[in-house]
Amino acid sequence: MTEDKENRPCLVHPTAIIDPQASLGAGVTVGPYAVIGPHVEVGDGTEIMAHVVLDGWTKIGKECRFFPFSSIGSEPQDLKFHGEKSYVCIGARSVFRESVTVSRATGEGEETRIGNDCLFQANTHIAHNCIVGNNVIMSNCAGLAGHVVVEDRVVIGGMAGIHQFVKVGRNCMIGGLAKVVQDIPPFVIVDGQPARCIGLNSVGLSRAGIPEAVRSDLKKAFRLLYRSGLNLRQAIAAMEQELDSSEEVEHFLRFLRNAERGICRGTKE
Repeated sequence: MTEDKENRPCLVHPTAIIDPQASLGAGVTVGPYAVIGPHVEVGDGTEIMAHVVLDGWTKIGKECRFFPFSSIGSEPQDLKFHGEKSYVCIGARSVFRESVTVSRATGEGEETRIGNDCLFQANTHIAHNCIVGNNVIMSNCAGLAGHVVVEDRVVIGGMAGIHQFVKVGRNCMIGGLAKVVQDIPPFVIVDGQPARCIGLNSVGLSRAGIPEAVRSDLKKAFRLLYRSGLNLRQAIAAMEQELDSSEEVEHFLRFLRNAERGICRGTKE
């Protein structure tokens, strides 16, 4: 355990167990009975509360918060895992509420990655090899299976389950208890079991500061994809012809072209 370069001391409860090889940054606080393994790196100002376990080859950014009984970096719940060296990488200012679990990756040198400014509410689970972007919110008891990709500013409702290898596009909203088994295009709302696309996430787009003209084009894109009767290939061709180019529209098209599991169906298909 080390003090930071700025000489701001770490505040460690006497009952915490910290391996001497662990690296704690400036002003880190560690609560009662927390356990930190030898390969863990914790960024400046991070708060580790009572009974937290940080294990494996885990790197944590600045000013994160880990609430009681969260477990980060343990071996994945995957029968293909055989003890190889793999990683968890977490960005800055993310919050992990009570009993959140984040598994390290399966595969030598592979990683589970989480971005900045995320909120994982109580009992959420991020499985092995997941990639989670910035400003993601997972509500209580939601779970990501292995190899899921979640882009920026996604909101996942309570108890929702995301199937392995699914990709979730940015600025999406997933309803509580949803069962997601196919890729979700960016900027939409899905709900149900199995999940179906029920509309454009208009409120989320407005809050994200996306200009009105771009939001209008995304509405047209949504109608072409889900309300026109066109198949996916035809809808993409129509979007390319009818929509003005913008970063958001190009991202939407790129996501559709690269969807590997098929996309979530609409309610009127």
